[in-house]
Amino acid sequence: MLRMLGFLVLLLPLAASATDAAAITQQGNGKGAAPCMACHGPAGGGMDINGYPRLAGLDAAYLQKQLDDFANGTRANPVMQPNASALSEDERAALAKYYSALPLPAHPAASAAAKPGADGERLATRGDWSRALPACTQCHAPGGVGVGANFPPLAGQPAGYIASQLRAWRQGTRHNDPLQLMQHVAKQLTPQEIDAVAGWFAAQPLPAKGSAP
Repeated sequence: MLRMLGFLVLLLPLAASATDAAAITQQGNGKGAAPCMACHGPAGGGMDINGYPRLAGLDAAYLQKQLDDFANGTRANPVMQPNASALSEDERAALAKYYSALPLPAHPAASAAAKPGADGERLATRGDWSRALPACTQCHAPGGVGVGANFPPLAGQPAGYIASQLRAWRQGTRHNDPLQLMQHVAKQLTPQEIDAVAGWFAAQPLPAKGSAP
């Protein structure tokens, strides 16, 4: 009996962490952080019409880095900075784990802003070496399903979100990439190419529901 009680005590912090993360997504933390679901949807699938990204199934280390960067001002965003700053370090870590464990949506939402075309596919899958521009899929994996903590999934993300981030890299307003890789890539793209690449990735299918990228 005592052994069983000891085991339950060990589980309590894990259960509290999971409960807290779920509660924050639905209700906020009562200390200035708004409910995550207000922008990212009840299941973390994002909101295409507003360009809010999918969080479900993303790498936990990637998610935590982004939250930490918003909190410390390394990554700028008028919505995310105050919300991440209102979260404790433990809350940011719990949220990252929570969202990484959520299943992927069955299919990306249809996007009126997504305009997949030849230029988008060519640049995403082959790049343009005459401009020292590598293919996006060389880092983000075939189909844009993502690789580890540094190269997040692009497939099925809202076209508006992908394009806004590429413009931020291009303008230098976002600069939390490893070795400044994205800054170099984005500066090689024209505004039209940014929209084409964003549209192509937004139209790509996600892995089967319940699987991770």
